[in-house]
Amino acid sequence: MAGFDFDLFVIGAGSGGVRAARIAASYGAKVAIAEEYRIGGTCVIRGCVPKKLLVYASRFADEFEESAGYGWTLPGEPTFDWPTLIANKDREIARLEGIYKANLERSGVTIFKTRATLDDPHTIRLASPDRTVTAAHILIASGGTVNLDPALPGIEHAITSNEAFHLSHLPKSIVVCGGGYIAVEFASIFHGLGVETTLLYRGEKILRGFDEDMRDGLTKALTRHGIKVITGTVLSAIEKHPAGLHLTLKSGAVINTGQVMFAIGRSPNTAGLGLDKAGVHIGTKGQIAVNAFSQTNVAHIHAVGDVTDRINLTPIAIREGHAFADTVFGKKPTEVDHTTIPTAVFTTPEIGTVGLTEEVARASGMPIDIYKAAFRPMKSTLSGAQDRMIMKLVVDQMSRKVLGVHVLGPDAGEIIQMAAIALKLGATKADFDATVALHPSAAEELVTMREKWTPPA
Repeated sequence: MAGFDFDLFVIGAGSGGVRAARIAASYGAKVAIAEEYRIGGTCVIRGCVPKKLLVYASRFADEFEESAGYGWTLPGEPTFDWPTLIANKDREIARLEGIYKANLERSGVTIFKTRATLDDPHTIRLASPDRTVTAAHILIASGGTVNLDPALPGIEHAITSNEAFHLSHLPKSIVVCGGGYIAVEFASIFHGLGVETTLLYRGEKILRGFDEDMRDGLTKALTRHGIKVITGTVLSAIEKHPAGLHLTLKSGAVINTGQVMFAIGRSPNTAGLGLDKAGVHIGTKGQIAVNAFSQTNVAHIHAVGDVTDRINLTPIAIREGHAFADTVFGKKPTEVDHTTIPTAVFTTPEIGTVGLTEEVARASGMPIDIYKAAFRPMKSTLSGAQDRMIMKLVVDQMSRKVLGVHVLGPDAGEIIQMAAIALKLGATKADFDATVALHPSAAEELVTMREKWTPPA
């Protein structure tokens, strides 16, 4: 566009920013993108992807143990080497980063490997070397940043998920602080890799916002596996001693551990971006306020992904980035539907969920029916594993539409992706009932539950 260096400048080369840049370029826009860390963003570099690799690693110990029930005898005691896992993980992340970079270059996007901030509504300042460029449109896709409590004595001795991916060695014990996705997933990972693990959460139950049956079922499973779950309190101090860390809880209890990890949520990464100089409105949590088309109060400045604090999931950031490019450069106004979004928690066992929880549905006042099944997965009958799988449907009594599907157990994430299609299409309980079961499988329970669940008197 005349008078500007670029038609579009994207700040942040995570999943949302990269998608937006590539799609905008495909429409003929002259695009640049800036990234101060590594191309790929949180998900690819220090989030979903490396985490899932560590999840896979953490599950082998159970597999080795359970294989005996199927006639396998291992030649010796299995051993695990953390440095090998981290080196292989790093190699895969570097490969993926290279793919992201190559795709941007193939699309004709100019890449600046430096921090970028705003000097005014159309001017971007690049940190290294110090220079400015201008753009007709600006997209903020700077993601989120980990939360820490700076007032907590000894907080400098704690790590976050960022550092967990690069530990030189595994501690013998760890306390994970938090009760959301990241906290419970890393508790499962560390425990599966042989670390004595404690999960510490200020709330009454872990995974706030999830269906109660999933929360309760996972807590029981984590406890049965050997993870110590402490709720209703937080740390009041961390002290470093020669033998490790000395943790004091608000409850007065004391824990000695080798490491403490904070996973108490993430905040929008807006500090120091110069948004005030551009006149962009910021919300009470530091998030960039946007409309349904990801547009800020400054018409030519948009924002997508975790920095907007709408639904902080990688696939949503990608959808938002694509929709932005379609709207602004493809002349195809596109809103992103933020409802009926499937998600998974990759603990062991894992949770997959889509749609309304029972609690949210009841709170809305609508009459609902609940269908539930709890059973030992078929694999466990010979392996001896004690975890129970839980499947649950939330159904509107009037329309008979399935409003929510919740699964706890092996491959829950894989199962819920398919269930999400059915919910998106407005499937009814009769549609589920009319679907032929795939036997023998755990997922067949979703289409064979006939009896309504009645709460105990």
